[in-house]
This record gives sequence, structure tokens and C-alpha cells, in this order.
Amino acid sequence: MEEALRAAPRRVRRVALIDASLDGGLERIERLARQAGVRVERHPRAALDRFARGGRHQGVVAWARAAQEVGVEELLEGEPQPGLLVVLDQVTDPGNLAAALRSAAAFGVEGVVLPRHGAAGAGDTVHRRSAGAVEHLRLARAPNLARALDQIREAGIWVIGLEASAPPLWEAFDLTRRVALVLGAEGKGLRRLTREHCDVQAGIPMAGRIGSLNVAVACGVALYEVARQRRLGSVAAGR
Repeated sequence: MEEALRAAPRRVRRVALIDASLDGGLERIERLARQAGVRVERHPRAALDRFARGGRHQGVVAWARAAQEVGVEELLEGEPQPGLLVVLDQVTDPGNLAAALRSAAAFGVEGVVLPRHGAAGAGDTVHRRSAGAVEHLRLARAPNLARALDQIREAGIWVIGLEASAPPLWEAFDLTRRVALVLGAEGKGLRRLTREHCDVQAGIPMAGRIGSLNVAVACGVALYEVARQRRLGSVAAGR
């Protein structure tokens, strides 16, 4: 909620706070809401329970318009030109999607591409579990993910599909260039057609007895490697 009020206050229509002493976090939410001209109400916990419809509310419930999604073309033609994208191929679990979006926001991803069908949407559950990361990302819905990957490649962005059995991501790939990381669904990995529309495949080698990572964890690890290479490149360029 706090991230929504900081990044996109115009989306928030109404905020209901618990009718009791507010802690630091709820005080910040109330202050940000009032500064943005958002309607603020105080209610007993029973009313907030009703508003939340069984969900966890931690003393605050808000009504807001859904995060705006853009087309792939708009994402690629926007300013500044994206240098780091994440493409999620049919990730259906809202928790995994939320965690991947949080990693994307933390590591400076400019846009996330999701298929229009067969994937979790960026609704209330994802927004809450991502701790507001959705507010800092441009989300694009693709009617045809294979076509979207072609569009990304045509825009001069190197498309890397993450596959557990492929060569290690950090050994043979220059991630300082414009790249899009493509991750597959839970348990299934990349679909065949998606894989065929990537430039290369890369993997995250496992040292233990587990052969693969959760898609959200893999996303975070891969994005860290992108950030590491780019940070090293910046240091070298400054010498």
C-alpha cells in the first residue's frame, strides 16, 4: 500500500485504517494518502475484516484501480529504451509471480512480459505479496509469446532462455548488453516454442542433489548475475 501511494497515488481511490493507535508504517500510509488527496477513513477491526473479505489486512485496506498494462510494442518503444527485460512463460502461481516481480523491481528491470492467457495476473494477491513491486514495473501482456520474443529480438535485445541443463549463465554470456531473461512455468520449464524463439539457453548450475530452482528464486539469481556483470563493467569503464 505504501509503495502504491508513493509510486502511483492517482490509482488509489480510498484508504481505510484501523480505528486505533497507528504504528509507524500505518502513520506513513495515512500521511501519504492525505498528501495525495486520497480519501482516508478510520474503522474498527471488524469492518476492516469485512472489507478485506477474509484476506490479511494488517490494519489497512485500500481500494485502487488495477496496475496499467501496456502492449509489447509500447514497452519496447518507450523511453528510456529497455536494457533489461524479464519474460515469464506461463507462471501460474501468484506467489511465484509476486516474488519474481519483486526481484525484477529490486534489480532494475524496465519491463516484464507475461502471456495474456495461461498465467497468473497482477491482481490484489500478487500486488500484496510483491510488497508493491508492481508499482515500479511496466507490465506487458502478450497475446502470442513467441511473436513477442521475436519483437524483442528485432529491437536489438538478446533473448536468453533459462534452462537447468544449459551452459552456466555467468561463464559464457555477456550480460552487460541489452538482454531479456526468459523463465518457464513451475515444474515444466520453457515450452518448446518459447525455447525456439530465444537466441540462446543458459543455466544455473546446481551443486547439490536438487536439479532445479523455483522459478522465482531462479529469476532472482539470474538478475543478480546481470547486476554483478554490469557493476563490474561500470567499475572497469571508470578506471
